Amino acid sequence: MRIGIVCFPSLGGSGVVATELAVGLATRGHEVHLFSSEAPQRPLPSGVPLRMHVVDVPSYPVLRHPPYALALASKLIDVGREEGLDLVNTHYAVPHAASAYLATCALGPRAPRLVVSLHGTDVSKVGGDPSYRSLTSFVVRAADAITVPSRFLREQARAELGIEGKVEVVPNFVDVERFHPAETRDMDLLRDLFPGMEEGAPLLVHVSNFRPIKRTPDLMELLVRVRRRIPARMLLVGDGPERARTEARARELGLSGAVRFLGPTPDLTRIMRQGDLFVVTSETESFCLAALEALASGVPVIGYRVGGLPELVTEEVGRLVTPFSVDELAEAAVELLESPERAGLTRRARARAEELHRPEPALDRYETLFRRVLEGPSSGPGEGR
Repeated sequence: MRIGIVCFPSLGGSGVVATELAVGLATRGHEVHLFSSEAPQRPLPSGVPLRMHVVDVPSYPVLRHPPYALALASKLIDVGREEGLDLVNTHYAVPHAASAYLATCALGPRAPRLVVSLHGTDVSKVGGDPSYRSLTSFVVRAADAITVPSRFLREQARAELGIEGKVEVVPNFVDVERFHPAETRDMDLLRDLFPGMEEGAPLLVHVSNFRPIKRTPDLMELLVRVRRRIPARMLLVGDGPERARTEARARELGLSGAVRFLGPTPDLTRIMRQGDLFVVTSETESFCLAALEALASGVPVIGYRVGGLPELVTEEVGRLVTPFSVDELAEAAVELLESPERAGLTRRARARAEELHRPEPALDRYETLFRRVLEGPSSGPGEGR
């Protein structure tokens, strides 16, 4: 198949899943074209026959905001004409689904089929915003197929966007060869970050894009409570609009020596496997790919019981508590950190990722879905599709 995959380049889950899917399909022999505003922040593996198309968005004084959606649509049209794409799979609906729909209209009889993969806030926050809801609902419903990573998001998409047809649940997946438990703790790394850190001192890890929905200041409230009982430290990976406020809260609480903000890092696998707990403080999560990567690394997960997170995190591999109760979250953290069953938690976390979220079954499902879409009647606008 000749497949176009559209995504954001950031470390957010939708961009990572799309990039990993593109790499997996290309490795299986499909002709894959990856579209994004820049190269993915996670480096692409060498030797994979994947074609990258960077969307150039020119800036003109008459246009207050550079029109990325139009530039993407134009790039899809150009590549569609030159390469004869069979199918375009957009990850994160806003604005990718609208751009792809516009491209299919322009390509007419040569239009590729359209599969929209929803990821969470493109339904609940951005896509559900009154400024975008009508268009988002229209272009998503016009797609030939729709995928979501959790049952929770499937029901939310039906309610928010008025989707009546079948929505396929394809859970996110993780490369269990890259994300795996550490054989021994890397104390050289940890003491570079936290001079004088004790051998057995616990480490909490958080990875996100620091948007308000991630509630990252809660992490500092959590850490100060945990440190009243255990000399824990915390590593935070990522960047975004809430980082400065979270750093300020760390200083206010006297946590500067116990917290490190690493920003985006290409060495995430090494960082992740040093953790004793992975923490999710989000207002909602459709799935939480970073939590899955933690489980694959043998790191139990704690967080608020929101969205699709309960479909991933069970009592066997972590704890979920009443939404936004930092006190309960701190109790869960201390319970797991002091548990004599910590080794068992690590084994079960790894086993859950290996048994349920390996890449191969997910790639099989995407391939099957794409072939079914290509063989079936089109629901999109292109003539003769």
